[in-house]
Amino acid sequence: MFQLSSEAKQQVLNELKRYESKQSAVLPALYIGQKENQGYISPDVIKALSVLMEIPESQINEVFTFYTMYNKEKVGKHHIQICRTLSCMLVGAQELTEHLCKELNVKLGEVTRDGKFTVTEAECLGSCGTAPMMQVTSLDSDKYYENLTPESAMNIVRAMK
Repeated sequence: MFQLSSEAKQQVLNELKRYESKQSAVLPALYIGQKENQGYISPDVIKALSVLMEIPESQINEVFTFYTMYNKEKVGKHHIQICRTLSCMLVGAQELTEHLCKELNVKLGEVTRDGKFTVTEAECLGSCGTAPMMQVTSLDSDKYYENLTPESAMNIVRAMK
């Protein structure tokens, strides 16, 4: 069964102190839980947060299932999210996605055999003027890459191996 580390528990408690309402701390608490659980939220994470925050699981689950920034399935060590909105699609995001999936030998949402990568699509990542772009989330960082071609994106991925 999943348990938050003492450091993560303290982070959640600190978030609770920042807001008048406990429910306001759910978003950052979910991020903390996701990081603690190898990059995704499981039912056990929801349960642990519910107990710690003294909020019903259903209220945390409502937030979790509404937002797309929380992973519902296990992801690779490096979660590659490619923007799929109009600006990025018009300048090659689809080709970029197909190329990365082909080179990594995965379908969207799958984890590579070595556990290092998952490729998914994301809603607007806020870089329309420098499209196409991708965000790579690892347990310790989020990095953004812009003005990509299929090959430049693959070079970034190769450097992570």
